[in-house]
Amino acid sequence: MDKAPTNRSTSGRVFYDYTPVQVWHWVNALAILVLSLTGYLIGTGTPAMLGEASGNFLFGYIRFTHFSAAYLLSVGFLWRINWALKGNAHAMPIFCVPLWRGRFWWEMYHEVRWYAFLTEAPERGIGQNRLAQLAMFFMFTQTTTFMVITGFALYGQGVGNDSWQNKVFGWVFSIWPNSQDVHTWHHFGLWVIVMFALVHIYAVIRENTISGRSFSSMVSAERGFPD
Repeated sequence: MDKAPTNRSTSGRVFYDYTPVQVWHWVNALAILVLSLTGYLIGTGTPAMLGEASGNFLFGYIRFTHFSAAYLLSVGFLWRINWALKGNAHAMPIFCVPLWRGRFWWEMYHEVRWYAFLTEAPERGIGQNRLAQLAMFFMFTQTTTFMVITGFALYGQGVGNDSWQNKVFGWVFSIWPNSQDVHTWHHFGLWVIVMFALVHIYAVIRENTISGRSFSSMVSAERGFPD
């Protein structure tokens, strides 16, 4: 359940954020970190090991870790979709961006100027600003959906035609018959998410340093707005 806003204090207005999303955020971040590291090793190869290949299972452990993290990411993402449908008003924006509204683009224009150090901080409410919302939608929500679909398609190809993964996601190979193309696009998606994570971390640190808000609602579970 969401926590009620606190009373006004001498440091400004403080609102507690949505704890379920906070938990999902860190579980999701851990899954993405593990997927990124193991996915990179799967795509580029592992360090050479002494002895015969049958004498160690390094690559197998890496793949198992990758698949386990993929299931964790997928279950968490399904939960996040469910929360968007059943949660509070701040749960839906990363799945539904009002690109058809002129006000959305006007507010995003001011956010771009703010991040370019060309203007003062725009007025904001609780929740993602418009630029963050757009980045979350295209670089995280859509990319994660793509990674889950292509990832399970590749997994299904490995475990066999009778697997539920192949039955549900095998249609991907009707778009890219060559599985190497799917591997390539899946690997490309990895770098999109990595770039998003780097920009996301920079934006959080910048916001804390310049605007004086709490470091991150995902760390402190609260959003502060100085008077």
